[in-house]
Amino acid sequence: MICSVEAQTDIASSIGLKATVSTPTWVNDVYACKYVYPTGTITLSVKELDSAAQTSAEYKADATRLGRRPEIVSFGEGAFITTNGSVIVRKDFKVLDVDVSALPQQFGEPPQDRSNIALSVAATVMSCWTGE
Repeated sequence: MICSVEAQTDIASSIGLKATVSTPTWVNDVYACKYVYPTGTITLSVKELDSAAQTSAEYKADATRLGRRPEIVSFGEGAFITTNGSVIVRKDFKVLDVDVSALPQQFGEPPQDRSNIALSVAATVMSCWTGE
């Protein structure tokens, strides 16, 4: 889903730029791909877990490891912006990571703060994310 042609088209519309998208990988229950732009990269990944307890533990571990800004983000069953501007979202037994740490601080067309880019990408992904 996060690496599909539909997602690529929707994300390009959302941030105003087209990317070259890497071949998706599936390693240790994490599905991931990179959206590569001339001036930076967005890495999208979804970790699949087996239970609500595992999902909660992963989500909390991400908040500890990546840091968490105080802004309230209303996606999925919980979401936050990391200290580097990336976005983490939990839904069902999955955790989405929109990693924008490899983007310049201003990115997109028109240029925006990279945390806004991450929020836009997360909103785009969540708009087509269905249940398990």
